[in-house]
Amino acid sequence: MQANWKIMFWTKRAVTKPPQEPIWFGGQPLDVRRSPRARSMRLSIDQRKRAVRLTLPARAALSPALAWAETRRSWAEAQLAKLPHPQPIVPGMLIGVGDEQVRLDWDARHSRVPCKMGSRLQIGGPLETLAARLMRYLRAQAKRVMTAETRQLAAKAGVTITAVGVGDPVSRWGSCSASGAIRYSWRLILAPAFVRQAIIAHEVAHRVHMNHGKAFHALADQLTDGDPKAAHHWLKTHGSSLHAFGRS
Repeated sequence: MQANWKIMFWTKRAVTKPPQEPIWFGGQPLDVRRSPRARSMRLSIDQRKRAVRLTLPARAALSPALAWAETRRSWAEAQLAKLPHPQPIVPGMLIGVGDEQVRLDWDARHSRVPCKMGSRLQIGGPLETLAARLMRYLRAQAKRVMTAETRQLAAKAGVTITAVGVGDPVSRWGSCSASGAIRYSWRLILAPAFVRQAIIAHEVAHRVHMNHGKAFHALADQLTDGDPKAAHHWLKTHGSSLHAFGRS
C-alpha cells in the first residue's frame, strides 16, 4: 500500500525515548521509526503487522509528530479497514497456486515433506510446524517456477540473467539490478499464472531498458502473452490478499 500523508518538519532537538502512552490504531501501537534519509514526517501502513507506521527525520521532535499523527487517525483507520483479514494456514484449506486450487491435506502420518497428489497437497508432521513447512515449500516452488520462466523469457529477449531469487518484500513484486540479478516476491506463486508472468516480463524487459519509457513498455508487452494491464489491475485489487496468506 503506497498511500501516505506527508508534512515537512525539521528541528535540531532529538528525542530518543519512546512515548510512555503510545497512540493506538486498530489495536496496535503506533510504530515510530527514525530514518536518517527522511526529510519529512510520513504516515504509512505496514500490511504485515496491520499497523500504522510513523517515519521521522533523525532529529525531528517527537511530541509534535505524535500530535500530527493523531490528526490523521481517520485516514489511517480507513486504510487499515481496507486490508484483508489474515489467512492462517489450517488443514483442509484451499490454496491458489498459479491457476490451480489445491486442498491442504494434513495428516500426521503423511510425510513431513509436502507432496502434491492431484488436487491435494499432502503433508504430515507436527501440526504446530505445519505453517512453517508449507511456507518453505511454496517459496521453493516459487523460486523453481519463476527461475525457469525468467530464463525462458530472457532467451526470447536475447538478454542474460545472472541470478534469480525470491524474497518477501511488501512494496514491490519484482526488481532487476544493473548486474542482471532479478528478484521476486515468492507470493506471486499464489497469483494466477498470467499475473506472475506479466511481472516476470516486466523485470526481463528491464535488462534491456532500465527505465519505464515507451520502448520498455513495448518490449514488456511483447514478452507477455496476456494483457499486462489486466495483471497489474489484478495485483492492485488482490495483492494485499497475497500478503495476508499465512498470517494469523
